[in-house]
Amino acid sequence: MDVSREKAPTAQETFLQMAQAAGLRGRILATIGLLILVRLGVHLPVPGIDRVAFSQNVQNSPLVGFLDLFSGGGLSALGIFALGIIPYINASIIVQLLTAALPSLEDLQKNEGEAGRRKISQITRYVSLGWAILNSIGIAIWVSPFAQIPTPLFIAETALALTAGSMFVMWVSELVTERGIGNGASLLIFINIVAVLPRSLGQTFELAQSGDRAIVGRVVVLLLVFLITIVGIVFVQEGTRRIPIISARRQVGRKIYRESRSYLPLRLNQGGVMPIIFASAVLIVPASLAQFTNNPILGQVANILNPNGSVPWAYALFYLVLILFFSYFYSSLIINPVDMSQNLKKMGASIPGIRPGQKTSDYVERVLNRLTFLGAIFLGLVAIVPTAVESAIGVQTFRGFGATSLLILVGVAIETAKQIQTYVISQRYEGMVK
Repeated sequence: MDVSREKAPTAQETFLQMAQAAGLRGRILATIGLLILVRLGVHLPVPGIDRVAFSQNVQNSPLVGFLDLFSGGGLSALGIFALGIIPYINASIIVQLLTAALPSLEDLQKNEGEAGRRKISQITRYVSLGWAILNSIGIAIWVSPFAQIPTPLFIAETALALTAGSMFVMWVSELVTERGIGNGASLLIFINIVAVLPRSLGQTFELAQSGDRAIVGRVVVLLLVFLITIVGIVFVQEGTRRIPIISARRQVGRKIYRESRSYLPLRLNQGGVMPIIFASAVLIVPASLAQFTNNPILGQVANILNPNGSVPWAYALFYLVLILFFSYFYSSLIINPVDMSQNLKKMGASIPGIRPGQKTSDYVERVLNRLTFLGAIFLGLVAIVPTAVESAIGVQTFRGFGATSLLILVGVAIETAKQIQTYVISQRYEGMVK
């Protein structure tokens, strides 16, 4: 195929490389196989439970319906992978917050290179193990009334099975990141949400076929809102601000290189899908603690922070604040304006009208803060509006499958497509070298 190294790979070239390039094909097949393995584990039941009584008890639970979105139905089925990747996501949040607060962890991340990142990854695994144990014990106590064996033994066996399943899912996510096409944790959440989607769509179409024109109109309105939401998500994920950069004229030997113009791309949403995943994971924490402690106060908090709870505006406000916080937090981890200013100075480049050094870092920080604020507000609105419309028109068949899930689906799909394009470009350059 006749391709140019200056252009992004076309869809035809991408699919051709996926079929013919052994390296890329192997990564895709490994990713598909690992994701299928995780989905099979979701349907392996935890032994010793009266499943009929348990299913009847959780059938109309809005909390279980919301958590099932991220476990792919594993919680309602109570499979050994019921916790899924959620403990690892929560552990990542905790470690990243501690990294920003503790100088020793910050030094590991910034100055120790690959060895420091490996240590932080190991710490994240230990925190994930502890969090999975707490969640597993809480779930075991919660379902103990449906146990068919003595309660202490049942709690121990169930907690062990759920913890082992969560650690296995964490290991699979790391395998997908290293030997697959990347974004292991995000892809696992993606596949779990996709697994629940057919059931929600089927219930929605059954409702639309009832013959009531008012209901059909409501379903059409909801689907249109979701379609507009997807367009908005793509706009947010792909939006960038290009800051112009001028490289100074320089002389190498007898050759003089003229000034070159380029730009510094700053994304409207630096964190991608991670602020949404982190915010959604934090919203699950009160419910997990309430199950573990049986505390009525925590139970009320969990009900408030439920999209179908008693105070939907409180959920929307808290969700918006979390998205805003994690957008700024994740943006600060990805881009350091001071380091960017120093790198520009070392390369002999500058922003037109801005002095190198502190002035440049201040300018980049101001632009970055404005972009992050706009991106976070837009993400928050996109996340809240479909859920509000769903409640207003009375179509509850999606049961929490709102913009949160759409943001994750579209965001992960875009990131995965870019990852595959990166491998295609690397294959292209390898072919040129050969």
